[in-house]
Amino acid sequence: MQKTKNNTNLVWFRNDLRTKNNAVLAEACKNGNAVIGIYCFDPKYFEVNKRGFKITEKYRAKFLIETIEDLKAQLAALNIDLLVYHDAPENVIPTVCANHNVSDIYIQNDWTKDEIATETALKSELKTVAFHKIYNQFLYHPDDINFEIEKTPQVFTVFRKKLEKYVAIREEATIEQLEITNRIENTTQIPSLHDLGLEDFERHPHSAFPFKGGETEALKRLDDYFFNTKKLGFYKKTRNGLVGTDYSSKFSAWLANGSISARTIYWKVKQFETEHYKNQSTYWLIFELIWRDYFKYVSLKHGSQIFKIDGILRKDYEWSTNPNQIEKWINGETQSDFVNANMIELKETGWMSNRGRQNVASYFAKELKLDWRIGAAYFESLLIDYDVHSNYGNWMYVAGVGNDPRDRKFNVQLQAERYDEHGKFRKLWLQPSLF
Repeated sequence: MQKTKNNTNLVWFRNDLRTKNNAVLAEACKNGNAVIGIYCFDPKYFEVNKRGFKITEKYRAKFLIETIEDLKAQLAALNIDLLVYHDAPENVIPTVCANHNVSDIYIQNDWTKDEIATETALKSELKTVAFHKIYNQFLYHPDDINFEIEKTPQVFTVFRKKLEKYVAIREEATIEQLEITNRIENTTQIPSLHDLGLEDFERHPHSAFPFKGGETEALKRLDDYFFNTKKLGFYKKTRNGLVGTDYSSKFSAWLANGSISARTIYWKVKQFETEHYKNQSTYWLIFELIWRDYFKYVSLKHGSQIFKIDGILRKDYEWSTNPNQIEKWINGETQSDFVNANMIELKETGWMSNRGRQNVASYFAKELKLDWRIGAAYFESLLIDYDVHSNYGNWMYVAGVGNDPRDRKFNVQLQAERYDEHGKFRKLWLQPSLF
């Protein structure tokens, strides 16, 4: 690779795969150094985990590949090259730093165990390179909140009330096109699904999430959902839907890999309220963004305890690992047709509604009394919009070892009657020939 003479800032992209409102990228572009980006398809995230599932299955992997393709194009428009490797960061970043005289590495501040282990391994190799860790995934920035992270409230409502009327949301970070100083030779290739050990597929015709990955698609969806169709104005009424693309915003997948930011969505809601109207639905979308923040703060506060069987409440329940029951749940062969329809939708599309997730998780943990971490690991593997904090936060919540003071159990039959009154959703996935 062609070597550069002047100091270079390296932006190490992880789950912040965007150019708009990317505080890490904006910071890296400030000091006049050359800027290059890097993304690693780390093989460890495509292995089979101890629960027997591939950590990243084909649905999320394809969405990620599309996202990186788009990120590369968006960065190129800013005169920034993106190097892409199918290798562990600790294997390739030291060589990139040597070849391009990298003096500083800019990364999103992540705190979960796998990310910290990778950073630690890399820092031991790069003792002369400065690392800049920047919080880049919150609605409410940790530097702005009015309590210590260690005192994050145990109950969401308390958390929300402490913030929403008293803490301002930051404006979006901006970045301008850089001058072309020394474009690098970049022969790296974005891997295919086959390269990652996965099979290619066609999106299911009944999928409620037929969207592609990437910042361009995320902003297109935002514009369509808010301003073209004005579906935002009905969000609170439709958000518990089960069939179709527009019962909910579907932003979660782009939020999960950072191809759109929570603050971008927030400020677009405010624009909608200014230009059109403000109602319960416009508020409720922000309410859901606050929930997302909450699970990140819970994760910051409790660390790896969110992955442990007794959860953050450290409750000692008896959990089963019955493989037959687990398989029946995965394959949609339980005694509940509502659970079955949702699980088949997940298996066939990599997507499930929020209402479905709550029901199948409650059934898994409270009805079958199976180790909730197995269900969480299956969701991690299959869901296009997997987010470590929301996934484990929600599973703990439903299993009774998290932030739910009421320790509720869903009556899946009553839920089906309420949210799928005429059986349209169940027929779609259990009797697809009817559609």
